[in-house]
Amino acid sequence: MFWKLLTPFLFLSLVQAQVLTSGSPQEVGMSGERLSRIDGIVHSAIERNEVPGAVVLVMRRGKIVYRKAFGDRAQVPVREPMTEDTIFDVASLTKVMATATSIMILVEDGRVSLSDPASNYLPRFAKHNKGSITLLQLLTHYTGLRPDLDLNDPWQGYETAMERVYREQLLVLPGEKFIYSDINYLILAEIVRQVTEEPLHVFSSRRIFKPLGMSETGFMPSSELQVRIAPTEFREGRMLRGEVHDPTASRMGGVAGHAGLFSTPDDTALYAQMILNRGRYRGVRILSPLSVLKMSTPQSPDGEQDWRGIGFDIRTPLSANRGDLFPIGSFGHTGFTGTSLWIDPYSEVAVLIFTSRLHPDGQGNVTPLRKRVASVVAASLIETPSLRKHY
Repeated sequence: MFWKLLTPFLFLSLVQAQVLTSGSPQEVGMSGERLSRIDGIVHSAIERNEVPGAVVLVMRRGKIVYRKAFGDRAQVPVREPMTEDTIFDVASLTKVMATATSIMILVEDGRVSLSDPASNYLPRFAKHNKGSITLLQLLTHYTGLRPDLDLNDPWQGYETAMERVYREQLLVLPGEKFIYSDINYLILAEIVRQVTEEPLHVFSSRRIFKPLGMSETGFMPSSELQVRIAPTEFREGRMLRGEVHDPTASRMGGVAGHAGLFSTPDDTALYAQMILNRGRYRGVRILSPLSVLKMSTPQSPDGEQDWRGIGFDIRTPLSANRGDLFPIGSFGHTGFTGTSLWIDPYSEVAVLIFTSRLHPDGQGNVTPLRKRVASVVAASLIETPSLRKHY
């Protein structure tokens, strides 16, 4: 199975790095007629009040072949139409785009190792039998820690959050079970801060987003960008807009390893193309090809059925945005606010679905939309490497 998962990358080693531009589906071996079916799927989701609006972007072989905005960016207090340049709170896409990528940069710099115990960098984390937890276990959610910090107490502040992380106790032994946990990425972001002497938002901007030209991606967006930001829902009597929705990240000041990043579909597409290019874009290398391979192939303990790469989801109960047709070996991530990214290196396709599904009342459901759009995109492929070879 491992070699089957490597096959996409063995093929892509022969592919020239692409610069992202707009193009027609036919240029890259896709059916425009099939891709047009996305329109009806999104309109139906809006009619069912699953999302107020959406931006869907599909790319293949360096070409954006489908990009369209639907519905509303905001409905309360004033209705605003969705636009392709809307800025979204991407929630847990933060984990892979900012935190996991930053850790892999530090691995390449020789400043950390995936096999290192986190307590090497954060000695106080060793309390309550957590001293053996490695960076790899944090990145793949095999630490045994619970999903999130307790929010029942009215705590505030970054340092207070870390104090609570150090006091956390295990639910199961490290390596024993996949438990998706925001706490894991709080620890990873703090390791980035300790090793680099830069907080995550500064390091990730300097080493990832600015080199890639992701000019509208970052934490704590400026007031000038507010007009294009999709609001989420009411909290304490006001509509959140430009403030992180995640309660833990909010209490920590807006910057955390698991949430807090804001981005546009176009900016996130640049990140996706960098991954498809095996770590580089426009002559700038962010990661080595082997780091991308590590991020996007299973790094879970042997014998486990829930597969995670470094940051990326490969095959877990959270993989709904794969759809029904993309193969094992593709990978991606979702965000609680309604964002998602799925990448198939074999067909050189990426699918981005950005919604603000929590707006205005926190009741939206983007899972059916993710599944159906991904399946339509996969079905639109006329030409793939295997089809060229075998048919």
